[in-house]
Amino acid sequence: MKSSESKTRVGGERGPMSIGALAERFGLATHVLRHWEAMGLLAPARDAAGRRRYRTADLTRVAVILRGKEAGLSLDTIRALVATADAGQRRNILCQEADALRSRIAAAQASLELVECALDCAQEDFTRCAHFRQVVRDRVGTEAVVHTPL
Repeated sequence: MKSSESKTRVGGERGPMSIGALAERFGLATHVLRHWEAMGLLAPARDAAGRRRYRTADLTRVAVILRGKEAGLSLDTIRALVATADAGQRRNILCQEADALRSRIAAAQASLELVECALDCAQEDFTRCAHFRQVVRDRVGTEAVVHTPL
């Protein structure tokens, strides 16, 4: 077997990938990968000339980072998750994120209900709708009557 044939295949290419090749593979700008490296999320190997060389583990890490971002996690949270080998610590981080997400979902649901209430109102001015006023009173916590449009 030739030595070139024994090189690790990364993303369908022979050997380690350049920053440009890795960025292209994931549809990212190279400065994003540099930023993630500066944050401690990536630690690519370097060749003799000091150029970054990304291996299979780096591709996996980029996929994990992207998936974490899709889930709404901050880069700091992703770094904390991948930096610890302690399953309990990872679980605690994820529990905190789940609680924060549930809170954001509840707030978004309440906002949607208020908007749908206004949309469903038969009044020409939804701020005069009895149901809308009750929703606002419930939110404000008083018996004040709402007379001004939003």
